[in-house]
Order: sequence, then structure tokens, then C-alpha cells
Amino acid sequence: MRALNKLKDDGKIRAIGVSNFSLAELKEVCQYGQIDSLQPPYSLFWRQVEREIQPYCVENDISIIAYSSLAQGILTGKFGSKPEFAEGDHRKDHRLFQSENWVRVQQALPLLQTFADKYQCTLGQLAIAWLIEQPQTNAIVGARNVEQVKGNAKAIEIELSEEDLAKISDIGKIVTDPLDDNPVMWNFS
Repeated sequence: MRALNKLKDDGKIRAIGVSNFSLAELKEVCQYGQIDSLQPPYSLFWRQVEREIQPYCVENDISIIAYSSLAQGILTGKFGSKPEFAEGDHRKDHRLFQSENWVRVQQALPLLQTFADKYQCTLGQLAIAWLIEQPQTNAIVGARNVEQVKGNAKAIEIELSEEDLAKISDIGKIVTDPLDDNPVMWNFS
């Protein structure tokens, strides 16, 4: 932190961020300087950050820059009832794609589609709109082409009502509530 603080004091960087820190690690590093952002996995279907880390970030004015905002593409609804992956595709080891969790994903997606239809947007846009409405939260969203970039960007135009935000959040809990506290999304063997 000493080197990062010096770089910031010298005007060579504007902010200091960390990635995948636990609450204990975040509290420890904050003793040595201002942390401006934390980059955790966070989506409607992966919400461990909400338990302890998000309240700490809100209290300490630390921005959350969420990655895996679309849960590795799950929140786009593109995988159907039984996802299959090419050799080497890391998503096959993602916990949300495992059968016991995939069943709940399949229960939640049609319920979310109702809200996407209401707001005349895609599932992905709905998931991004929900995410950026969370306290201190911004989204990193991947895209494979220009159309996806443009589509994802439209999420900022969606104005979800407070009531719908709560209902969408509850639908996401169908997937997240049964998950354990393990913050690691992968079951690598």
C-alpha cells in the first residue's frame, strides 16, 4: 500500500482498487490507505458480497465494480435447459451450471422474463439494470460483438420501480439463498 499511496499522492494514479478481497482483507488494507474500489463477482444470481462486504463498502465510500454481472451469460437466458460446453470452456466448472443449482436457475429465468417483457428489454439488460441499482455498485459487462455492447449499454436507460427491484431481487434469491458461503464460483477439479 505504501507504493500505491505514493503513486496516488504523486498524481500518477487517481484511485486504488482491490479484487476478490474478503471483508477481513478489505478492513486490513484500509488501515494503510483509502481503497476506492473493490472488484468482486456480483450478479442477481451470485450475491455473497451483499452479506457483509457491501454494507462495509457503503459505510466507507468504496465503489463496488462487479464482474460476472451476467453470471457467465446465464442471465441472458441463452443456455436453454441443459447447457453444453466445448472442451476447455471454464463455465462447465461454474457452480451455477451444476445440476443442483441449474434447476433453480431454470425456475428463476422465466419469472425474470416477465419483468423483462414489462420493461421491454432483454433478460441481460434487466439483470444489469438491477445490478447498477444496488448500493455503491457498478457493472463490468463482457461482450463478444458490437451489438452486445450496444444492447448492454441500454440497461442504463431502464428505470425499475422500487417495487419491481424488490420482486426481481426476491426472484434472484431462488438461486442464491440455497448457496453456501463459499465466495469461489468455480468447482475446479
